[in-house]
Amino acid sequence: MQIYIAELHVHTVLSPCAEAEMIPPLIVRTALERGINLLAITDHNASANVEAVSKAARGSALTVLPGMEVQTREEIHMLCLFDTLEQLSAWQQQVDKHLPKMENNPGLFGEQFVVDETGEFIRRETQLLLASTRMTLEEAAAWVDALGGLAIPAHIDRKAFSLIANLGLVPEGAPFAALEITRHTTPAQVRRQFPQIGDWPLVQSGDAHRLDEITGPLVLTMEAPTVAELRLALRNCAGRSAWLRQDVISDEYQEGSFPFSPFQQGESKR
Repeated sequence: MQIYIAELHVHTVLSPCAEAEMIPPLIVRTALERGINLLAITDHNASANVEAVSKAARGSALTVLPGMEVQTREEIHMLCLFDTLEQLSAWQQQVDKHLPKMENNPGLFGEQFVVDETGEFIRRETQLLLASTRMTLEEAAAWVDALGGLAIPAHIDRKAFSLIANLGLVPEGAPFAALEITRHTTPAQVRRQFPQIGDWPLVQSGDAHRLDEITGPLVLTMEAPTVAELRLALRNCAGRSAWLRQDVISDEYQEGSFPFSPFQQGESKR
């Protein structure tokens, strides 16, 4: 088994809400400086910068998972993680089919830059990315699952663009791998606040739009940095496990000792 320090929610300059510093070489350098060796690129409804970050990480200790943060019809954000660029490309085709054809207004929403592995400008993405697709949450999750990816509703404790705020519950039988919480809370707090999430596995991510938000709050014990291994780790089964890092949780949010499992003691594992 290997130990992976993971950050599963990172935006690049392709996301209009991300800072200009979020270019491939700086993302990779920041991750490595902070001991992170597994990172997912998850731009809004888009994936054009994933390969560039993967190229920037070549030859280093950092594995880059191809991903996206899709926005569903219900205005819910969901992380979509894959093993290969081919899987991500197939998913991007589905997203493009369901994304309203609207032009971005950089002055209102922000610039959407496609760059190479050095951070050099290639083009502007003119399609508005901060929009809801016509896919429902369950439809999107089913597509991701069918492609061999992981679907994880994002920042469920937020008051906007979240599963709980917009639906109030976790759909029965939805093919989610886990639920994501923000870096400003703990699993114990979220489970008390939202008992309707039951025993779903919880992950924590930085939702990084700036370099200082790349924190690597998740520690995984796995045989390899793959989606299949990640799924096992999130379930804490087959010898794989998922933990949170003590050093990225501020004192005001600490409860008890660390590291701790995303599962509360006595919970069943999905």
